[in-house]
Parts: sequence; C-alpha cells; structure tokens
Amino acid sequence: MSSFAKVTTLRKRKYSAEAVNIDEAQSGKSPSCVNLTTHAQTFMSKPVSISWGKEDPADRGPIIATNRHEGLRNAIGAHGGSYCVYRALAVAAGKLDTEYMPQLQNTTPAIKIGPHPQWSDPKKIVTMDPYGHIITEAFPEFLAKGYDIRPTIAVTQATMDVPELKAALKEGRIKADGKYLLPGGQVRIGKAAMEPVWYLPGIAERFGVSEYKLRECLFQQTNGMYPELLTRVDMKVFLPPIGGNTAYIFGDPAFLSDESKVLTCRVHDECNGSDVFGSDICTCRPYLFHAIEECTKAAQNGGVGLIIYYRKEGRSLGEVTKYLVYNLRKRQEGGDLASKYFDCTKTVAGIEDVRFQELMTDPLHWLGITKIDRFISMSDMKYNAIVNSGIKILERVPIPKELVPDDAHVEINAKVHAGYEGGQVYGTVTKEDLEKVKGRNEAESHKAP
Repeated sequence: MSSFAKVTTLRKRKYSAEAVNIDEAQSGKSPSCVNLTTHAQTFMSKPVSISWGKEDPADRGPIIATNRHEGLRNAIGAHGGSYCVYRALAVAAGKLDTEYMPQLQNTTPAIKIGPHPQWSDPKKIVTMDPYGHIITEAFPEFLAKGYDIRPTIAVTQATMDVPELKAALKEGRIKADGKYLLPGGQVRIGKAAMEPVWYLPGIAERFGVSEYKLRECLFQQTNGMYPELLTRVDMKVFLPPIGGNTAYIFGDPAFLSDESKVLTCRVHDECNGSDVFGSDICTCRPYLFHAIEECTKAAQNGGVGLIIYYRKEGRSLGEVTKYLVYNLRKRQEGGDLASKYFDCTKTVAGIEDVRFQELMTDPLHWLGITKIDRFISMSDMKYNAIVNSGIKILERVPIPKELVPDDAHVEINAKVHAGYEGGQVYGTVTKEDLEKVKGRNEAESHKAP
C-alpha cells in the first residue's frame, strides 16, 4: 500500500499528545517578552513529535518551524534559509504582520513528484523534507487545527530562454520540436525549489561524528546563534540559515525514476560570477549551458534531463573568499599557475573546499533516481558521493575543450590532475604538464585587447 493510500485509511485515527488543540498549548499571540531558549519544564513546551523516515507522513509528523506556536515547534531555526533575516527586517520595519497566515490555495505542485521509496529511507534523505511540497495533502488534520505549517519545497513549470540554446539552434546542433524546444529557442521545463531541512542524527551519521559533536560545532561556529542545538536535544530537526537548491526537469518527470529511460543529469554548484556575469576564469557557465543543451536533447530523444543547482557559492566559502583567492592567484610569484590552483584557496581559507558533496545526493533520491545514464560532470567528489549513495552512473561526460574559456585552462587542468575524470578528451595531466599551464596575471587581466 502506498504512503498516500495509508494516509487515506488512517485519517480518522486519533492523534496522540502531539495533536493537542493549539489553544491548549498556548494562545498563539506573540509573547511580550523574548525567550532566549526553550526548556520543556520551564516553558511547558509540547513539540509535535517527528519520526524521521516513516513511510506515512501522518506517522512521520509535520515540520513546525514557525514562531507562532513556540510550545509546539519541533524544529530549530527558521523557514527561508538565509532569507529569514529579511523577514525579520520586514517585521522590525512594521511591514509584515507576525500574525499573518500564508494563503496556500492554488500553490500546490504543478507537476507530480513522488512518493518514492527513498522518502522513507532515513539514510537516503536527511537534508530536506520529502513531504515539503505536499503539506496540504500530507498533514490536513494539523492544518485544520490551525497549525502553522509552511512548505519547504515548491514545484512549478516554466519556459527558459537562454542565449546559448538559441545559438545551438542557429548552428544546427539541436532542432526545435515544438514540445520541449520551441522554434524561438525557448525550452519548457518543470522545476522545484527546495529549502534545507536537516535531520541532525542523519547528518551526523553521514559525516561519521556524534550528534552531540555536530550540534556543538554548529552552535559554536554560528557564535551561539542557536542555543537550542545544545539545550533541546529532543529536537532533531534544524533549518539552517543557508541556501537551498533548485531542480530543473527537462521532459516527463515520471521518467526520472524509470530505469528504462535515459537520464542525462548535471549537479551544478553556484558560481554567480560565471553563471550570471560570464567571468572567464572558470568553466562554470559553459558547463552549465552545455548541460542545458544535453538535457534538452535527452527529452527530445524520449528520455529525461535534470539539472540541480545548489547554492554553494565559492565552494561554499562565499564570494568574498573566492575573490580574495582570485587576487592571490594573479599576484603570486609566477602568476596564475595550475600547479598552485588549490593551494591558493587553502592559503586564504585554511581549506580547499567545504561543499561536502555527501549532502548533495538527497534531491536525487527525492526525485526517485536510481540510475544516471549520462553524468555531465568531471567531478570525482560528486561522482563518488552519488555512487556511494546507491545511484548508478553509466557514463561521465566532460566539458568539450572548445567550451573552456582561455583563462579557465588553469582550473580544468588542475582539477584533472587532482582526480577529475577527463576521459579521452583530457587524458592524464601529469605534474610536468601542470607546471606548463599558466593563466593571465593581474596586469594582463586588465590590458586592453
């Protein structure tokens, strides 16, 4: 029996203590004082219980992270990731009523996603709420009682209009079909935006550390921003103040979980300077739009394409750190050298990369994926994370050499030498080869053509 069939048959069952009437827990009005933390005995906290990994959402329980009902809240943090701060500014400025309840009519998913078996596997999904897009379908009893449950996933449809795809159409590399790719070069897609929802025991297990160690580090490295990480160990869910990700689906979403269909996929980490503004120091934008072209072809050929865009700017070190590294690369003795590519980031940040691709695979499992036929990526870290999570990858597709910008040869050669899969396109990059690859220095970068 499917999880939603179970929901239907179990709807009339009585909920236990977690389904108390909201008025019995608290009035719902904003308190006149500010609590620095919450303790069960002192504040009569009655959080709705969460049983992560349960197949039936009625058994799993809803994520309640709003501050309207503090006594019932079962998650640490706030909705919206880093954008929650802007909501705070709106409240402070008197622009947003804290008692406002979102009107969610006509906001349900435009395309169907799931349910999939991975939704009830606590080892497959620990960074997002698999029911976050269907709260009205999964938790109607709680909503009827007035619980302020917010979606953490939104699914819609769109038409993308990108110049690279128009160029591919004009050059004859791809043809319009009127269904997926329109004559003007626009491509029709489905897309899903996902906010992070962390199940802390699962996150700790992924990294091979204790849950307490994880909580302690999160508390300390945010300068004590979330005391409940230490004071409320009964709360196992955390909404971190970070960016989420967006899945772009080319073709029939049902094909994503169908192993008989060919899936072309790229998982892409944010690079604002290249993706949006076309900086030529890296391969990010060319690789992203090469993936868009390949995903469009996949849909046209009867398969499906997928790009997941993760907000992990500058290897999750941020754009400020990235630009500091750029300066160091251009100014160091000898100029921008492929042999020193990774060393520069470590010199500035103390570490080469904090994207931790172990957490990257969850959206793939949410979409029901068990096999990727064509993986549009050379990254060994991404490949290993996906394969180790139980998803098969049949082919790895490197970026064509002609798409690599002049100043990005430093990056691509350094990565292939470090373990990225270059295939027959790039072969093996030896240490001797690496020493010969040099990018523009600071003066050359600003020299008139």
